[in-house]
Amino acid sequence: MKKRILYVEDDPNLAFATKDNLEEYDYEVIHATDGAEALKFFGKEHFDICVLDIMLPKMDGFTLAEKIRNSDSQVPILFLTARALQEDKLKGLRLGADDYITKPFSIEELKLRIDVFLRRSKSDQPVPAKMDASKIGAYIFDFQKLTLSIDTKVQNLTFREAEVLKYLAGKPDQVIRRDELLKAIWGDDDYFMGRSLDVFISRLRKYLSGDPEIKIDNVHGVGFRMRWS
Repeated sequence: MKKRILYVEDDPNLAFATKDNLEEYDYEVIHATDGAEALKFFGKEHFDICVLDIMLPKMDGFTLAEKIRNSDSQVPILFLTARALQEDKLKGLRLGADDYITKPFSIEELKLRIDVFLRRSKSDQPVPAKMDASKIGAYIFDFQKLTLSIDTKVQNLTFREAEVLKYLAGKPDQVIRRDELLKAIWGDDDYFMGRSLDVFISRLRKYLSGDPEIKIDNVHGVGFRMRWS
């Protein structure tokens, strides 16, 4: 079965070329020209990934991403936009986006980013039984279900959040270099720099705040260390 992409872009020429090229790679691409139309599509159909522009008529990409994330915590969201400002990137990540590509882009780069998400998705890559559910302090982390639970409270995770947590929790009390983490999760130590990666770390700290013994320490100039008792 073809993987389905919700692609939202209001530039007709760019949209035509991108959709046509992605379909050549055997994806099924559903194209929307504005945020409101895209939200209607999302509410009625299943998609494996969402590729969103930011500057859209009727509903901007940030608002659309927030609404998508509120209804589905797991579908990957990729921003594809000419807005390269760091603050825009951070805003998108805080709203639950998983990745960000700046225009102009090559179709090969876009395909690579999409493939990474689809190849790593829980439906395509079975998770070993030992990782189905693991204990992190007072929490139960289920990588396959993308959930983090404590008592009766369940926090749904995005796929990127779950990947970062899995990597950190898999090396407790060890200092993990920033470039190591970036390469392991994104495959590139230059793409997410500075505060961009810190957005994901901040989300995880918030989710894990129910157990004060769990810490994700910043190791200045090096990276991160996760620990719990």
